[in-house]
Amino acid sequence: MLLIAGLGNPGQQYEGHRHNVGFMAADAIFRRHSFAPWSKKFSALVSEGRLGGEKVLLIKPQTFMNLSGQAVGEAMRFYKLSPADLIVLYDELDLAPGKLRVKTGGGSGGHNGIKSLDAHCGPNYRRVRIGIGHPGDKARVHGHVLGDFAKADQTWLDPMLGAIADNIGMLVSGDDSGFMNRVSLATKASAPETRAGSGKEAPAKKKQSHIRQARSSAPAAPLPESGPMAAMLKKLFGQKE
Repeated sequence: MLLIAGLGNPGQQYEGHRHNVGFMAADAIFRRHSFAPWSKKFSALVSEGRLGGEKVLLIKPQTFMNLSGQAVGEAMRFYKLSPADLIVLYDELDLAPGKLRVKTGGGSGGHNGIKSLDAHCGPNYRRVRIGIGHPGDKARVHGHVLGDFAKADQTWLDPMLGAIADNIGMLVSGDDSGFMNRVSLATKASAPETRAGSGKEAPAKKKQSHIRQARSSAPAAPLPESGPMAAMLKKLFGQKE
């Protein structure tokens, strides 16, 4: 049995927050694979289903982000699961919007939900880090994380959530690289180009008209050295014989 935990904050007012993208991913898996209806258990919403022949428990902690580990840890102890049986979906500031990475273990990166999970479950579980981008200024991080996704974000967010749900079976079977590649292919065309070191979209390059492009790319024609045209040009530009 595997446990897939999506992290977020409970309550309608938080539903669209970037910090709730883990909940969104869990919901996408729930819908795509016809899991059983959500029920309340372990201070969480849980749903059972099967992925690739493997029994899976989806869990969305209802303890608020900072205490996520309490709910997940309780479920793991009940089912006698180890950290190797846990996959966690959550938002990552240090990845550009539309990027996703999977890793096992590591630090929390300042993410309070991950800090709580590390404390209650141990650190050696698989982490699906879903990029939400960095606002570029530390003072703006709180508002960025606890703010709704912009309408423009839907161009990459919807394809990414769909790709996570479509390919989650690969992650369950242990093919982390294949899962990342599939999600990357699904979101590559729609993901915004970002400046290095920030979550801000890079400014679009100014486009030239097709006439100007043709002028700038065409090689300069050699000037005639003799004949009526040469004489006229020399007179026009004041050149001496």
